[in-house]
Parts: sequence; structure tokens; C-alpha cells
Amino acid sequence: MDGRQDWRRRIARAIRTDPASRPMTEALLTIDEVHARKVIDLAMRIAEALTSVGASANDVTLATTRVAAALGIRPVHVDVTYNSIGVSYHRNHDDLPITLIRVVRAPVPDHAKLQRLQALVAEIEGGLELEQARARFHAIRRTPFLYRPTFVVAAQGMLALGVTVLFGASWVVGLIAFVASCAAAVAQRGMARLRVPFFFSQIVGALVVTAAAALTGALADLGVPLLADIRPSIIIAAGIVLMLAGLSVVGAAQDAIDGFALTAGGRILELVMATLGVVIGILGGLSFASSVGMGFVVTSDPPALGPLPLQLTGAVIIAVAVAIMNGAGLRTTLVSAALGGIAWVGYTAGAGLGADPAVASGIGALVASFVGIFVAHRLHVPSIAVTTAAIVPLVPGYAVFRGLLELVESDGSPESLVLGFATLIGAGAIGIALASGASLGLFLGAPLRDSVESAMRGRGRPR
Repeated sequence: MDGRQDWRRRIARAIRTDPASRPMTEALLTIDEVHARKVIDLAMRIAEALTSVGASANDVTLATTRVAAALGIRPVHVDVTYNSIGVSYHRNHDDLPITLIRVVRAPVPDHAKLQRLQALVAEIEGGLELEQARARFHAIRRTPFLYRPTFVVAAQGMLALGVTVLFGASWVVGLIAFVASCAAAVAQRGMARLRVPFFFSQIVGALVVTAAAALTGALADLGVPLLADIRPSIIIAAGIVLMLAGLSVVGAAQDAIDGFALTAGGRILELVMATLGVVIGILGGLSFASSVGMGFVVTSDPPALGPLPLQLTGAVIIAVAVAIMNGAGLRTTLVSAALGGIAWVGYTAGAGLGADPAVASGIGALVASFVGIFVAHRLHVPSIAVTTAAIVPLVPGYAVFRGLLELVESDGSPESLVLGFATLIGAGAIGIALASGASLGLFLGAPLRDSVESAMRGRGRPR
């Protein structure tokens, strides 16, 4: 009889969990409340800084929990939304929880500061004391942007120049695009000082670039030397790439994939509004140019790209310009340049195999982000920084412009309207493919990178 009961108990233990096997007590850490508040405040301030310089919501959450755990506060509950961060710590059932909330201003990419913040998190995990960590963080927070405004404006003009090189345009077109983009950047900076919403700033920047293109086309029609057979549409395409380069497409897609729906929704809405600003500015500029007789004709086919060496050169120039615009240091800029070339090679290979432009763009972004997550980890640079700079050369600037122009110059027939909207939808598909490819590369590369690192550490251990 005892044997049968013992047999039944064994079967029951194999099927069900015995509540008595788990202790009903938990370890309660005796942590001073002042110390806990200081730790939570530091973790939340680091999270705020990371969010404000462009880190993803998942990276911010992980950094917050890592800092708190390294300084003896665990577990903490972190809530990251698009414009606020909340951190809560509940010591035990008898004490009130410690909860702090901070509002985050609109993200402004600063990848040099992002790199310093990530290094600070690693130092705290390595044993950095609380007061030293607080002092180090305040020093990082007060660090100004790496480059002066004049140099950043020149980098924005260099981005437009890279787009013209990509299309194999003449040096005259490149010079005009450089000047027009610098003028648009100066206008947007002036509006930012006046605290004008970014949506209207995008409209003004697009108007400046469109006016420069229309004036160039009008001078070419008058027979001005050096402007014969010029393509003013490339100037507008360069301006579109410039004004869409600062938008965090990769960050929005990554937040959506990581499950931070509210933050992803906020970033996507910001992307849509900024893009609509560019659309309104270009449409207004084109309509006004047509009304005064300065409109220009664009073919239904996109312009041919230049020779492959020029394409690679243009992609590298654009990646370097974006890295500088985002405040990246020399090491991050060099990595971004290399990945920009790799992304374009992936796009060219996909297009050579007959893939759709959206698919080919996704392949380029996937290859760049997959390689970038390995290189960024080895060289201690932010992976999202180099990935963002690498995929900007693939932004569908000319496709957006061509769709807008087809809508403006349509005769009102359903066929012409459908053609314009189809072109814009194709440009949107390329943007989605870029974000998806970049996020998928990061998603696939992270576990493989960790496995390689673990294998290398295991192989290097003395026996």
C-alpha cells in the first residue's frame, strides 16, 4: 500500500508543481531610502539623456535596469513613452514605493553623447561608485554638441552634394544643390531659434530648395552658360533626402518590433508630420513656380544613376554627412562611411538580381545593419548611429519628388492622379523596407554577435 502511494506521489510530482517546494519567504534588502532615491534619480536621468539623443526605448529600459541593479536597487519598474520616463522601486509591502517621473524633450540626435552615456552605463556595471557616477553623468550632460553650427550646415550641404554625385550630375548641379541645401539649413535653424514647430520648419526648408531648383530651370531655359541640359529635379531630390535624413526611421521601427507601441506610435506620427511638411513645401513651391512660368518637366522614368564608382562615392559622402549632422565622432564617422558603401553594394546586388526597388533597398539596409552591429560592438560605437547614417543614401528622395510633381502637373484625370499616388506609395514602400531591413539586421545580428563573443571568451580562457 505504501509502495502504491509512493508511486502516485512520484507521478504527481512529475506532472504538477508542489506549492510546498517553493519557500513562502523572500529576501528583503535593507537599503537606505536616501540611497535608493539617489540611485533611481541617476538611473532615470541617464534614461532621459539616452532618450533625448535618439536611443531606442528598449535600450533605454535596459540601461535603466542595469544601472539600478549595479548600484543595489532591484527590481525596478521602468515605463518609457515617447515624451516621459517613469521609474518605480517597491522595497517591501510595508513601505511606500519610490516613484520618479521625468518629461523628455523632443529627441535631438547626438551620437557622441550617446556613446559616452553607453560607456558610463558599462563603467557603473564595472563597479563605479554612486557619487562618482553622478559626477560623471553631470559632466556628460553638460557636454556641448561636438561640432559648431557652421560646420553642421556645411555637412548638410555636403549631403545634398553626395546625392548629386550619386546621380552622376555635373559639378554645377552639385554646387547649386550644396548652396540651396545650406540656405535651407540656415532657414530651419533660424526658425528653431524662434521656437517655430518643426512641421513649419520643414515647409520652409522645402520651399527654399524648390525655389532654387525652379530658378535654376528658368535660367537654363534662358540659355545661361553651364546650365544647358541641367536637371533641376535632382536639386529637389537632394533637398528631400536632406530634410528626411534626420528622421529616426530605424528607431521607430525598432520600438515597434520591441513591443513599445506607444513610443513607436509617437515616433511614427512625428515622421509622418515631418514628411507632410516637406510635401506641402514642395507642392506649394512647384505650384507657385508653375503659376509664374518657371515650372519644369520631369519624365515618368527616374534619372539614371551614375557609374558604380560615383554611386559608391556619393553613398559614402552622404553617410559621412549624416554622421557629422548627428554629432558622431571620428571613429563612428569612419564606420558609417564604410557601412554606407556596404549598404549601397547590397542595394546594387539586389537590383542586379531583378529585385523590386523596395526589396533591393531592404536588402541594402539589412546587410549594413547586420555588419554594423558586429563592427559597432568591436569598436565601441553605437550601432543605431552607424546604421542610421548608412541607410540614408537609400532614402527615396527622387521618387517622392516625382510623385509630387505628377500630382501637381496632373490634368485632373483619374489616370494621372493614380499615377502620382502610385509613385508616392512606391516611395513609402521603400521607406518601410529600409526601416524593416535595418531592424531585422539588428535583430538577427545581436544574438549571433553574443554567441561569437561568448565563444571567443571561452576559447581564450586558460585551462
